[in-house]
Amino acid sequence: MTDQFQLDAFGEALLLLAAAGRLDRLDTGHWRAVETLVESIEKRWREPDAGIWEIDDRRWAHSRLTCAAGLRRISEVAPARQGSQWQRLADQLVADTNSDCLHPDGRWQRAPDDPRIDAALLIPSIRGAIPATDPRSVATVAAVRTDLGRHGFVYRFQPGEQPLGEAEGAFLLCGFLMALADHQQGNNLAAVRWFERNRTACGPPGLFTEEFDIGQRQLRGNLPQPSSMRCCSKRRMG
Repeated sequence: MTDQFQLDAFGEALLLLAAAGRLDRLDTGHWRAVETLVESIEKRWREPDAGIWEIDDRRWAHSRLTCAAGLRRISEVAPARQGSQWQRLADQLVADTNSDCLHPDGRWQRAPDDPRIDAALLIPSIRGAIPATDPRSVATVAAVRTDLGRHGFVYRFQPGEQPLGEAEGAFLLCGFLMALADHQQGNNLAAVRWFERNRTACGPPGLFTEEFDIGQRQLRGNLPQPSSMRCCSKRRMG
């Protein structure tokens, strides 16, 4: 998979480095890595990529917005001149995504040619690309809850014409993202319900898989799944 391009990885890496920067833990080598990541975003953000779910190459809204989030966060700990430049680049990515991935309902959609909702679109507001109170964030959370939420769990997207749960299980990462998104928007009771429901889907050692079959009550996919574990820990500490 060495030829696979995931644009959102640049944004996630910047978010990690920004977290280190807030603790004053960035040295010269780290700042070189930051500059390389920013240059890569500048050069490649218009290209299609495989996205968070590693599927067909498209101009995924989530990928561009995650890069915008990373740029905003790293700009907060960068020197003023660079920070201003990186904020402007983040604004450009958000404006571009808004121009071709804002659904008529006011929420984000997966890609310019795919109007479906996707649980990955919860990430931009959680990470800080746009505020949680932005109408686009509010509408996106509501759409994920209505269209992808079932019995306290969340599916990543609607797979074509198949009913939810037939092609794949609910994604535990998505359930924990809903907990974070609801908490961020002040829906604390709903956030606790999402968190506790998805927390019950761990295996005997307390590890989470990638998916959970709601009907069969079975764990599915990779075990352990680091992204599910990490998101659960973030919500618990939050």
